[in-house]
Amino acid sequence: MAAPQLSLKGRALRYLSMREHSRMELARKLARYAEEGDDVEALLDLLEKNNWLSQERFSEALIHRRSARFGNSRIVAELQSHGIKGEELQELKAGLAEGETERCVEVWNRKFGTVAADPQERNKQMRFLLQRGFSQRAVQTALKGAPEDD
Repeated sequence: MAAPQLSLKGRALRYLSMREHSRMELARKLARYAEEGDDVEALLDLLEKNNWLSQERFSEALIHRRSARFGNSRIVAELQSHGIKGEELQELKAGLAEGETERCVEVWNRKFGTVAADPQERNKQMRFLLQRGFSQRAVQTALKGAPEDD
């Protein structure tokens, strides 16, 4: 016996029960199942009104998931790809900037743990951290092998 067809709202709530979604991401997922007469935007408005869909919670969850592995520029780019813009994005950037150096040192310690002995190894470590989205300043600090003393 086949499972009953979920309504668009039921499908949206199922997605949101698994993890936080951005409005853009949820709209894209629901558009595949929308039938003629279904208004995805109205459903998303209802979900936001009832606080089941929240850009703020989505942003915080994404930052929490990614911050242990990636730098600010990579996280901000991902937030932008999910439709986070304007003042909210600027506030999130400011919050991320505070601990970037410490996160970079932590990632460097997990991956390498020792100061590079030759320029080739140093370049390899630098490329790794830069590709993870860390700033040049944070990478330079991490490559010294010890966090800055404040």
